Amino acid sequence: MSNDPSHLEQIRHEWGGQDDLWVFAYASLIWRPDMEVTEQRLARVHGWHRALAMWSRINRGTPERPGLVFALLGGGSCQGLVLRVPRAHAHEALEMLWSREMPMKVYTPRWLTCHTPHGPVKALAFTLPKSSPSHTGKLSPAQYRDIFSHTEGGRFGNTLDYARQTQSALQGLGIQDQALNALLSLAPAPLS
Repeated sequence: MSNDPSHLEQIRHEWGGQDDLWVFAYASLIWRPDMEVTEQRLARVHGWHRALAMWSRINRGTPERPGLVFALLGGGSCQGLVLRVPRAHAHEALEMLWSREMPMKVYTPRWLTCHTPHGPVKALAFTLPKSSPSHTGKLSPAQYRDIFSHTEGGRFGNTLDYARQTQSALQGLGIQDQALNALLSLAPAPLS
């Protein structure tokens, strides 16, 4: 078995298969989980924060005009959801998650302690090392404005729609992400 933490078999081994699978959702998994979820809880992870700071050349952009997607980066904290997948559907859910989140093997999947109103839960999360070539580094307001103005996108649409859907889903849960709100203030006004 591989010692590479991004390897699906390693994650399966660490999960163990005896209990339901928990997944930490911090962006599109909140509003489009694509797997059977029997429970969701508000959750916070410490030591990681949500950032619109990962290049996307397939899902939210193209190789010629990359878009952006959210990643969990080290430092701070992040509010989101933990999603409980019943054990009977967990292998199928892991296959779907790998197909969706890991086609380019950019994320580093890891188990994080997520604090919920019902106590801590160990959940699978997809993180991004700042050393990754897919990490944008610090972008200027002008760069964000330019990316938000792209009307074309990748297979799942453009960055602006994705960021707005995530903001709306977070607000629906009572989560105010001030960094995301500030970024979206740079976007062109929605067409009426």
